[in-house]
Formats: sequence, structure tokens, C-alpha cells
Amino acid sequence: MTIVQIEYLLAVANCGSFSQASERCFVTQPSLSMQIKNLEEELGVILLDRSKKPVIPTEAGTVVIESAREALKAYNYIKESVNELKGEVSGTLRLGVIPSIAPYLLHRFISGFVRKYPKVELEIREMKTADIITNLSRDSLDAAILAGGMCPDNIIEEDLFNDRFFAYVAPSNPLFERSNIRIEDIDMKELLLLSDGHCLRDQILELCQSRRAVRPSCNFESGSLDTLMRIVDCTSGITIIPEMAVEFIPRDRKNQLKTLAKGAASRKISIAVRRTYVKRTLIEALKESVIEAAPLQVN
Repeated sequence: MTIVQIEYLLAVANCGSFSQASERCFVTQPSLSMQIKNLEEELGVILLDRSKKPVIPTEAGTVVIESAREALKAYNYIKESVNELKGEVSGTLRLGVIPSIAPYLLHRFISGFVRKYPKVELEIREMKTADIITNLSRDSLDAAILAGGMCPDNIIEEDLFNDRFFAYVAPSNPLFERSNIRIEDIDMKELLLLSDGHCLRDQILELCQSRRAVRPSCNFESGSLDTLMRIVDCTSGITIIPEMAVEFIPRDRKNQLKTLAKGAASRKISIAVRRTYVKRTLIEALKESVIEAAPLQVN
């Protein structure tokens, strides 16, 4: 049994597909399949039910995969400990970032992080919060940057910085003439939201919880904040955006940006890891880089 075989087995278990696992591991599918077959022959059991779509572990495979996760974790811990002794920050860091953060934060710290830590291979995946939690639990991710307060007990969150909410208002909306808007003054029929699965949507609905039952007149939902803002521009709508998105609003549309008159109108940006995580040095380096690059407060 080798570390490579363990990595390939876990990749198939996480992806549910030999082809996707081979892409994830940067290896041909026949090579990956052969390594897993060799492992099965060595153990004398079938680990994966290949007749199922997606591929699922057999009863024996479930037991082996659980132990394999712990074995890979121990292996990574050994490498991490040696790197610490040598004073090195190196290795692979698999990072998940939610869509309402990725476009507005990644560019701020990636280049500086890569220059400062040239021996770190940074793998970044944009995904929704639910997928991040699943991948952290499966050890498919080492860490994630997301909105705080969304993770279960087996995931540790550490706050990095606050991200205030702002209203983005169409010029034809009755609230456009105001510089400061109360949440209770927002007409829910005019409010455009991100689609289901985006935690920012849930946070906005929580802010407006007393009026959640009111159906919008347009009922347009999108996975992109930029798309929502473009729809606001051509309607009488309104949407809520995070502070980190403000710098991307064109100068001639800055007057559509309004502060919210509610102290709790913000979200916490957090870094999340499993309670039993390794790669502590890498994650501390990442945390430091993100905090240094955190967006400035809007004037």
C-alpha cells in the first residue's frame, strides 16, 4: 500500500468518478484505475462498486477509506512538522472560496502570497458553502474563506475581518435620493437576490426576516452579484452588496450606492478548517496574507 494509492482511492471516493478523480490527481485514468486495482488485490477485497453511478465504496471500501483519510492526514502532518523544523513554508494548500468573496478578495492577496511563499502550491476552487463544508469534511480541502457562522461543529471558523453591506439602488427607485437607507424601508418586491445555495442570500433574508413572505415583482435570481447590479441598472430594483464589491462599481454609478442604517448590517469573513486539520503553518501564512490585504473601509 502506498500514499499514491491512498490519494487515488480518496479522490475517487470524493468525486464519485474515475475520470474526475484522474483529472483531480493530474494522472491518466488507466494509471489511476490500475493503482486502485493493485490496492484491492493487495488487500483481497473490492473497495469500490464500479457498477454504480456515481461510483460508491463497498462495505469494505467504507472501512478502508475511513482509515485511509487518517493515514493521509498523518502523512501530511509528518511533512508539515519537518517543514516547520526546517523553517520552511511549503507544500500544497487546497483552498475553497465562496462566489460572493472570490471575485473581490482573491486578487488582493494571491500575488503577494505567491511571491512571499514560492514553495507553496496554491490550489483554489470557487464553490458554495455547502460544497465547501462537504469537501472540508472529506479532507478534499485544507481551508476555506467564507462568511462566518455557517459551519457545523466539526469545522472551526476564525474571523478575519468584517464586510459591511450596502444597498445598490436604481435611479428610478424611491430610495435613490437617500444617502442612508433603513432595512425596513426596502420594498421586498424590488429586492433582487442571489440564487438558492448562496449564503449571502440567506444573510440578506435574515436582515429582512420580518418581511420575508413578500414576493418580489421581478423574482430574478442570479449566482452573480455583478449580474444583479446590471439588472438593477435597467429596472427600478435594489440589491444588497458586500463592501468588498464596492471598488468594482464604475465611478458614474457610485451614487447608486447607499449605506444601511443598521449596525448589524455586515458579515464576518472567516477562514474555516476541520477541527483535526494539519498544514498549520500554511494556513497561518494564508490567514496573515488575507488580513493584510483585507479591503479598506469605504469612504
